[in-house]
Parts: sequence; C-alpha cells; structure tokens
Amino acid sequence: MENKKKTTIVLFSGDYDKAMAAYIIANGAAAYDHEVTIFHTFWGLNALRKDEPIKVKKNFMEKLFGKMMPRGANKMGLSKMNFAGFGPKMIKDIIKKHNALPLPDLIEMAKEQGVKLVACQMTVDLLGLKPEEIMDGVEFAGVAAYLADASEGNVNLFI
Repeated sequence: MENKKKTTIVLFSGDYDKAMAAYIIANGAAAYDHEVTIFHTFWGLNALRKDEPIKVKKNFMEKLFGKMMPRGANKMGLSKMNFAGFGPKMIKDIIKKHNALPLPDLIEMAKEQGVKLVACQMTVDLLGLKPEEIMDGVEFAGVAAYLADASEGNVNLFI
C-alpha cells in the first residue's frame, strides 16, 4: 500500500486574497489525493469565524479584539489595493464574472474534500475567540500537532 502525499499550509494572513491562494492550493492538493492540513493562526483564524455574531461571555479585551477583527471569510480585506473596503468588492465582482469560486465556497469545498482545518488553540486563546465562534468541522490543536503533520509533509507552505 502506497503512502499518501501530504501537504500542510500555515495560514497566518488575514487577507482575503492570501487566504484564497491557500484554499486554492489546498483544494488542488486534495484533488491530487494529498492529505491536506491548513493550520490557521493569528489573523488567518478570521477565515474560520462564523459570519453571524455569537453570544459568548468575554472580557473587555476579548470583546475589543472580536470587534476589530473581520467576522468570517467574506469580510476579510485584501493585502493590496484594499481602498477602504472597495477593493474586496471589486475582486469579488471579478471572481463572479469569471465564474471562479469565492473564498467561502473554497472553504466549503475543502471541507467536502476532507482537508483538515485546524485552529491554533494558543491563538484562539490569545485573541479571546471562543470555540462557538468558529465554524463547524474545525479541529483545535497546538503547534505540536501541526509539526507532526508537517514533518511528514511533501509540501509545507506558510501564507
């Protein structure tokens, strides 16, 4: 029995376009029968946040972080040419016009293909996020779990 190739991606960026790149690569690797892990840390966690506000008990700093960070993949800004939110609208229109998949659909496709989505537990705690605020189908783990996957990885990316 042949071992599956493994691809791991650390998604550190909270930029819509960089998260899209990570998910396009992840879906491509999964389509080529790779075992894929995306480890979301720091601003990359915003891609996993639920769109709707979730009632959870938070202290002042946790509430502040929650308000400052985008809620969900669709609210993330661009790495370049953000133009106070106009840039993401333009890119989403272009994506639609070219019949490409927007980020939320790429995330759903990744889940359907069995891509392992991991939220960095340490960063979840640091940023005051609660598990209820993270979409279903996401694992919570630390860097040791990521390194265990990455140590066997044929492709390891940091985005």
